[in-house]
Amino acid sequence: MKLNANQTICDGSCPVQRAAQVLDGKWTILVLRDLLGGKKRYSELQRSLTGISPRLLAARLKAMEHQGLVARTAFATVPPTTEYALTAQGHQIMPVVQAMAAYGQTLLQEDAKATRSVVQATSADGVTRVRGGRRVA
Repeated sequence: MKLNANQTICDGSCPVQRAAQVLDGKWTILVLRDLLGGKKRYSELQRSLTGISPRLLAARLKAMEHQGLVARTAFATVPPTTEYALTAQGHQIMPVVQAMAAYGQTLLQEDAKATRSVVQATSADGVTRVRGGRRVA
């Protein structure tokens, strides 16, 4: 990674770019978060990730398996069951997920404060003042 005064150039040896390639995709981090708690069946993952389509979940799991982050175990039962677990490499992502959780908690607290301040900042003239001094009618 080469730093200039005005820009960051990320070539093929950039560690941030490489990590972003592994963690790419809307649901990838959330799937990894769920697997940090231990082995999960496909159906458990689907229930915990509200809004993900079965096709997309299968694609994410397959990509993470290909990258060496997730191990898949299929059982010869009727109906067939499949379990997913993080590999040793997958467990290395735990500090990233924990840092995102801490940052997300900060954002949620700021959102809650902003919501309370908007409600409390309505003045007698009926104008609501929000952060940054902007007025909203």
